[in-house]
Amino acid sequence: MFKTYDSTNFFDEMIENNVPKRHYAPFYEQLLALTNEQLLTKHNAAQSSFLRQGITFTVYGAEGGTERTMPFDFIPIIIPHDQWLVIEQGMKQRIKALNMFLHDVYNERRIIHEGVIPATLVDENPYYSRQVIGANIALQNHVFMAGIDLIRDEHGTYRVLEDNLRNPSGLSYVFQNRYVMRKIYPEFFKNYAIETLEDQMGKLQEALLAHRPPNLPHYEQPTAVLLSAGVYNSAYYDHVFLAKEMNIRLVEGRDLLVKDDKVYVKTIRGLKRVDIIYRRIDDDFLDPTVFREDSLLGVAGVLQAYKKGNVSILNAVGNGVADDKAMYVYVPDMIRYYLNEEPIIGNVKTYLLTNADDLDYVLKNLETLVVKNVGESGGYDMLIGPHASEELRQKFREKILAAPHSYIAQPTIKLSRAPAFQQGKFYPCHIDLRIFVIQGRTTHIVPGGLSRVALQEGSLVVNSSQGGGGKDTWVLKEEDPHA
Repeated sequence: MFKTYDSTNFFDEMIENNVPKRHYAPFYEQLLALTNEQLLTKHNAAQSSFLRQGITFTVYGAEGGTERTMPFDFIPIIIPHDQWLVIEQGMKQRIKALNMFLHDVYNERRIIHEGVIPATLVDENPYYSRQVIGANIALQNHVFMAGIDLIRDEHGTYRVLEDNLRNPSGLSYVFQNRYVMRKIYPEFFKNYAIETLEDQMGKLQEALLAHRPPNLPHYEQPTAVLLSAGVYNSAYYDHVFLAKEMNIRLVEGRDLLVKDDKVYVKTIRGLKRVDIIYRRIDDDFLDPTVFREDSLLGVAGVLQAYKKGNVSILNAVGNGVADDKAMYVYVPDMIRYYLNEEPIIGNVKTYLLTNADDLDYVLKNLETLVVKNVGESGGYDMLIGPHASEELRQKFREKILAAPHSYIAQPTIKLSRAPAFQQGKFYPCHIDLRIFVIQGRTTHIVPGGLSRVALQEGSLVVNSSQGGGGKDTWVLKEEDPHA
């Protein structure tokens, strides 16, 4: 099966020197017991399962229809127990520092006054919301759910690629990938003891309800809703799944109103008070009286209710100042400043194009670099220098020179690879890993997270909107699987 599989030149998750790594050995043995026909039958059944369940996402601007299922690949990413412990600690450390940073820049601004981070990077950041400076937020916690993207380099070292602190999507796929894996490929679990996902939604709900607004009397149970932009949002399936699993109402802006600085949801029995809003719409659309006045997605007056302490909004308003690609450069400094610790998991080297030396280097070396728009995600407005035409590189030179503050650049990392089975054959594909961090009174890491895979051979872009797919992610409970 793997005779033509090439595991050289990149760190491979499963294969080393043409044999499976120790923690993949039982999986590999089971794989050899299946014929190509059986693998194809299972592959088709897995893809159909996603379609039947309506597990889709929307690709804006795509030709030939915008709604798609995410391709699923059955070969899981298996993370040994000791490696997972390092990831867990690294994520907790990073989120703690990022949350302290957010609280600081909306209150005392110590990190700016002490010269650790340039004031311009905060004050000129389009995601810094002056409207919420000094707001008293629940638990002083700005990050209820984060999605931190990790990669592994050519040495197998984990590095943080991005911090997503606004509306990270994809948690539903973690659960659906596991569901499909257990339903279609149950034999592969036989010799493994892995961390389960069974109690994760309970932990998510507990963390959500811990964000009681300051003015809610201690004897009252909070009422929470998930605020969605609606069926046309790219992550609508995620919204439906999370609301259902946390047993809270899924609402749109038109379902809510603000009266006397309190938020209510319209029900068939009249208005019902809302205490916690898990919003899945961006700040700009949240309140037309404060942000975009043409927004039809938000709720007029909700920001005033938030500032008065009558409702909690999760993730907190203004989080974008901490997770854009320029601020990313300073996260290791935040960890040192607030926690007096060295980062457990480091960054990818990043060039800030507002720095003259960095700008000069990047303009001369575009053919070896990846350039990203600091405010974009999902693989949009991005240049992968080694794979781009000279015409496209020239276009990016002009864009960078016109607005250097809008871009960063990074070396082309030799992303790790893992086998994928698509179109009847096995071949190596680049992957990354989105880790979901949940914060209430405590910080919890969902075991495994979402492994994303660039299913086009040679592609480095794992985003689902760019043709990427997903894999199940196993965290071993023990150091080794059973023989």
